[in-house]
Amino acid sequence: MKLYASRRDVAGQHFAIVVSRFNHPICVRLLDGCVEELVARGADAEGLHVAWVPGAFEIPQAARSLAVSGRYDAIVTLGVVIRGGTPHFEYVCQAVTDGVREIVRDTDVPVAFGLLTCDDVDQALERAGGEHGNKGIEAALAAIEMAHLATALRRPPDDGDRPRRPRTQAPRGVTRGPRGRGRRS
Repeated sequence: MKLYASRRDVAGQHFAIVVSRFNHPICVRLLDGCVEELVARGADAEGLHVAWVPGAFEIPQAARSLAVSGRYDAIVTLGVVIRGGTPHFEYVCQAVTDGVREIVRDTDVPVAFGLLTCDDVDQALERAGGEHGNKGIEAALAAIEMAHLATALRRPPDDGDRPRRPRTQAPRGVTRGPRGRGRRS
């Protein structure tokens, strides 16, 4: 069995981060967690590229542009959408989710989904460095792991366990009979 190893170092990888300015204090905490994790795993802080966008709805457009540039092994998306009294919350969340999924499908570049979808500000703060950790860190880890996995999946296995082609010839010592059945000679 061939297993693709999980790696969480950033050796030779290039990352871009798309972050929403809306709900800025929370998004900054997500970004700080993401950058700190990438740097702790070996990234050069100066080599990380950050694109700020006005709101969560704009995340997919910027992420797609970065993905198709060919400069990055993975993209991290960060933002916060807080439920209000209108259906706007559902529309924005669905649009961002669909947009990010389409980028991955269309470009084959891993995009880590770091969008918080919360009922209130307190819930968002708990997930941006509070009681529930920092989802920016989790998004960074997902991007690192998927960048390595995507690279590994594009290459044939290197340990000699390549899938074997079905045999087209009879095994040694077996000849084909009139109906293609093998018989010992």
